[in-house]
Amino acid sequence: MSTTSLPAPDRSPRLREALLAAAFTADGLLDLLGAPAYAALARSETVPALRATRGDSSLEILVRLFLLQHPVPYERARAALPLAECLEDGWVIQTGDEVRATVDVRPYSGPEGQDWYIVSDLGCAVGGAGGIGSREEGVVLGVGGASTTLAGITVRTPVVSALDVGTGSGIQALHASQHATRVTATDLNPRALDFTRLTLALSGAAPAELRQGSLYEPVGTGTYDLIVSNPPFVISPGARLTYRDGGMGGDDLCRTLVQQSGDRLNEGGYAHFLANWQHIEGEEWQNRLSSWVPHGCDAWIVQREVQDVTQYAELWLRDSGDHRTDPAEYAARYDAWLDEFEARKTKGIGFGWITLRKSAAAAAGNPSVVIEEWPHAVEQPLGPAVQAHFARQDYLREQDDAALLAGHFTLAAEVVQEQVGLPGAEDPEHVVLRQNRGMRRATKVDAVGAGFAGVCDGTLPAGRILDAIAQLMNEDAVLLRDRTPQAIRLLVEEGFLEPVPPAS
Repeated sequence: MSTTSLPAPDRSPRLREALLAAAFTADGLLDLLGAPAYAALARSETVPALRATRGDSSLEILVRLFLLQHPVPYERARAALPLAECLEDGWVIQTGDEVRATVDVRPYSGPEGQDWYIVSDLGCAVGGAGGIGSREEGVVLGVGGASTTLAGITVRTPVVSALDVGTGSGIQALHASQHATRVTATDLNPRALDFTRLTLALSGAAPAELRQGSLYEPVGTGTYDLIVSNPPFVISPGARLTYRDGGMGGDDLCRTLVQQSGDRLNEGGYAHFLANWQHIEGEEWQNRLSSWVPHGCDAWIVQREVQDVTQYAELWLRDSGDHRTDPAEYAARYDAWLDEFEARKTKGIGFGWITLRKSAAAAAGNPSVVIEEWPHAVEQPLGPAVQAHFARQDYLREQDDAALLAGHFTLAAEVVQEQVGLPGAEDPEHVVLRQNRGMRRATKVDAVGAGFAGVCDGTLPAGRILDAIAQLMNEDAVLLRDRTPQAIRLLVEEGFLEPVPPAS
């Protein structure tokens, strides 16, 4: 994998036209390769795709050249590309009667079906936890699972200014360019900024303001409506690889990134981060993360996975290809990881999402901070669900129990009820409400909760519904009103019930 000089972006529109004309797009790839070979590419397995591109069509030539990084005959490349320009600009090089790509170009479908291209170092279209086997310090990865996860959870409302911290190959800046008037992208690695420039140009997007430096240093005191970052969050002994190792002790890089974002968010603005955090002996991980939340911000933090220190070390040693080195060298590196964790009393590493929102209520000393563990499947893109979460927190913050009982609610779309119990039993052991959208949560409810949710159509206030349930169940209406608001709050907070705005 080369870290030589990169192509010039000036004539990218001509190359883009050729790629589109050949159907070198996400949809075109799927049609050509078929689902199994297409899925194998996401696992960094290229053999099925090579077998599917043994013909001489322009699309097959481009897949082998830019995606699989195999040499192609000069004449076939000339038929598929503006080859003279691509050679001059440095997208490809000629060796004898063959042409090779200098960079990895991966078709990528935008949220509204846009045909985009992510440009990265050779062999790095898919990396991170999938394992790129690179030990080159300045390598720049392409699109992977972490990249698409962050893009999916980001709130996509129109904004004036967006900041992508640690832009890498530019995928987050590319997404932001669709709904932000001005995009700024930063990276410690100048090569990453060059790749971001290529990604934006080849995708037909507006250029971003590119600044080199660590964390927020390149932007000074500037403030933004949106901040996104898929940082080098790996907790490792040292900083061997810029694309993944933070270079600070433990999880300090992620903590610093999150804590310093509050001063750079405009009122109502969102910040989205992927992060790793340590699970320390004798310390609750929730308390650790709560201390990261900056003043003036609400927060929603979701832990998606936890690995013990041995699993974590092995994952990232494989990522850099250390498992294929001399066994003694591998053992020494493994030992160094475990020494680091032992010194910091780290028993596990959590991975997840951190979303902040700057709000007046939080600035006034009444923040909403929700920290939870949710390892289950979710529906992406999750951005609308993230925005709805904070809207529900705003609503609940303003409602005392009396106001809650006077409110009107509807059951959220695609919530279903499941009854669990022994076959033939007269009554179920318990009732479960389950979401089929967004976070796809499930929660147990009692007979009152199930009955209440089932009749919430926005017509009657919550108190009136409870009075009717009390009469049907021969319960004391006053006692039922007293004990139910907390259950209603939970159903609203988790998105099972949606408040109906008062009629204007």
